[in-house]
Parts: sequence; structure tokens; C-alpha cells
Amino acid sequence: MPARRPAGPEEEAAVRPPVRLRRLRRTPALREWVAETRVEPGRLIYPVFVRAGPGPSEPVPSLPGVQRYAVRDLPSLVRQLDTEGVRAVLLFGAGRTRDAEGRDAWAPDGVVPEAVRAIKRSTPEIVVATDVCLCAYTSHGHCGVVERGEVRNDPTCERLGRVAVAHARAGADVVAPSAMMDGQVAWIRAALDRAGHPETAILAYSSKHASAFYGPFREAEGSAPEFGDRRGYQMDYRNAREALREMDRDAEEGADLLMVKPALTSLDLLVRARERFRLPLVAYHVSGEYAALKAAVAAGIVEERPAVEETLTAIRRAGADLIITYFARDFARWTSGGR
Repeated sequence: MPARRPAGPEEEAAVRPPVRLRRLRRTPALREWVAETRVEPGRLIYPVFVRAGPGPSEPVPSLPGVQRYAVRDLPSLVRQLDTEGVRAVLLFGAGRTRDAEGRDAWAPDGVVPEAVRAIKRSTPEIVVATDVCLCAYTSHGHCGVVERGEVRNDPTCERLGRVAVAHARAGADVVAPSAMMDGQVAWIRAALDRAGHPETAILAYSSKHASAFYGPFREAEGSAPEFGDRRGYQMDYRNAREALREMDRDAEEGADLLMVKPALTSLDLLVRARERFRLPLVAYHVSGEYAALKAAVAAGIVEERPAVEETLTAIRRAGADLIITYFARDFARWTSGGR
């Protein structure tokens, strides 16, 4: 076989790549220089389960590294969060007693108002958001008032307004209605304004799907419904246009921030919402997503830090301004090492 002759200058020019994208990937410094998406601890919100009673904080078995905190332990927690660079929490409480209406949810001395006051006394600069729902306070486990086996929309909205006012009076910066009732944002906005809390912001769980990834959360809260399921009020995850309609309505009713939940199965919705809305967007990296990644780490399938950083970056890249995640503290420690 004859030897191949060397390519001439014209042939070399013809095969040479016209653009060399790898030039800016050569070193860590160059890659960092041109990074388009960043996740900072200050953009993360740490979900905090609060337990009633005098007992100690206790671990949540299905959520490794997550605890149900006693109110007395919250000041220490938020001071640590502030040192680590995480500046916001989302509080979830549960009823000391449970009844058909969930009355303990709006009690002035309830576990969430008590937790808000404890945090604000300790570290007032921490942003405190509170989940506004009834499922962890009702005897039947549904998110609202049940009559003849059905969750009633408007009576539920009225109770959600009471909950939001109780939280605002305790000092909450943001209330986050999660019951997925039609008109809940408008009801809550009106209730807050009437009670003299026009400055309290509303983070609307706008696109909240009836998801398979909420199991560990329901264990932590003891909030699984006693009968049926929540598909009659939480969204069908197959519907994208409906999700955008939900966001439209919440924005019109006065929401200050819009949430998409779960995060990883809704990245397409985040992209579409980012193109459509100027409001800040929040994505909830939910309990099942966290637990699945923790299980993969425990099994040696993935390395934890790179997997978590890639996951949170994907959520930010899709359009989220803020991310609610149980990995907030770990991420902050990895990336900043505290201040």
C-alpha cells in the first residue's frame, strides 16, 4: 500500500475546526471564569420540621441527616445556618391535637408560631417562611375541611387565612400556602391585609403535583390521608398547560413568589415559567428526591457532593431563583466552609 502523503496547508485548513469550544475548558480557573449558572448558599432554603412538646429533637428515619426539631433547639440551628451561609428556613409543624378542621394550625400558641418567635428572637435576620396547610393538623390527614367525603374549597381557604395570620403575627416573613385550593392566595392576601400584615409575602405552591416523591415528608409530618388521596386538589403531573394556568392565577391574586414542586420532575415547567413570569421562582427539591439520592450514595452508586452539586445546578439552570432543599446545609459546608 502506498504511503499516505502529508496533508497540504489547504487540506489542513479544510478539516480544522472553525470554533474550538474546548479552549475555555482547559483549566479549573477557565471553567469557573465562564460558568453560566451558579448555586450559592444564600439561594437555598432549608426545610425544618418542628415537633411539639418538651422532648428532644429526633431523627427522621426515611430522611438521613434530617431531624424533627424541638422548639428549644431552633435557636442553635439557625445560628449554625447563618454561620454556614444559609439565610432562610421553611417551617413545617404538626398538631399537638388533631380534629376534623385542624384548629391547632391557627392557634396563636401553636408549634409554628412558637417556632417563629424563637427563631426571630435568636437570629432576626434569618428569613422565616412557614408552610400554610392543614394536613398535619386534621384528624383525617387531608389538606382542608372535609364534608361528605370531599375536601371543600372555600371553607378551607378561610381556615388557611387564619393560619397565615397566626404565622404573620408571630413574625413570619413569608407564608407559603400548599393546600392547592382555588383562590387560596387571594383569600390569604385579604386576610393578611385585614389583620395589618400587608408586608408579609406569599410564596405560592402554584405548580404542586400529586407526586410519588412525597412519602418521606408524609412520614416526618404524619400527614398521610386516612382515606383516598390528594389527586382531587393537587395537580396531575401530566399537565403542563394547567400548571402555567395555576401560576397565572396565583400571580394575579397577589403571590410574591411562585413555586414548582417537585423540582426534578418539573424542570421543563421551570423553563417555561422563567420565560413567562417576572416573579421570583422557587423549586422544591422534595423529600423523595433527597432520599433517593441519599440511597444511591449509601449504595456506592454515585459520589454525594458531585451528584448534589450537579442536581442543584440543573434546577438553577432551568430557571429557579431559589431552591428548597434538605441538602442546603451540606452544600453550604462544601462550597463555602462557613464564613
